[in-house]
Amino acid sequence: MDTNDFQSLQDHFLVALPSLCEGIFAHSLIYLCEHNPEGAMGIIINRPLDMQVDEILEQLEYDDCAPHAEPVFAGGPVHTDRGFVLHRRDQRHWESSIEVSRDIALTTSLDILDAIAHQQGPSHNLIALGYAGWGPGQLEQELQDNTWLTLPASQQVIFDTPADQRLDAALSSLGISFAQLGSDSGHA
Repeated sequence: MDTNDFQSLQDHFLVALPSLCEGIFAHSLIYLCEHNPEGAMGIIINRPLDMQVDEILEQLEYDDCAPHAEPVFAGGPVHTDRGFVLHRRDQRHWESSIEVSRDIALTTSLDILDAIAHQQGPSHNLIALGYAGWGPGQLEQELQDNTWLTLPASQQVIFDTPADQRLDAALSSLGISFAQLGSDSGHA
């Protein structure tokens, strides 16, 4: 692939098309945190696990924290033992964080979990275990094969929409719902 022709989809959503009907990616909505000629990385934002943030904080021995009944998400099949915090950016700087957009960051360091445990973290966040990853050219090939539909991301969908409504909320920006997608749909 000619890197001069490369178009990054960072800060976009990937919607799994109906042809991708099995496994963790079926009916998934992924927020792309990184996309460059070396590959791509994203977090599935509509697949809550049967686990709450409280359980992670308890495992990390944050006993003196406020209750956190929010779900933890299955972020993808890669490194499912690692935590990823997708959050709105604020004035704080975290030890291991990448700027995804002007408004959103992804942090993997424990300092953000400590802040969340003590109600000092970002007011809008999504905690996931694992991520979705693609090697060089892999996502581009899957896009050519019509495995994914791409569209600009929305903070409102990520942080303010219930998980079970995120997929259709994202697609509503195109004037469609998931039920209207056929297996031959392409990119937006």
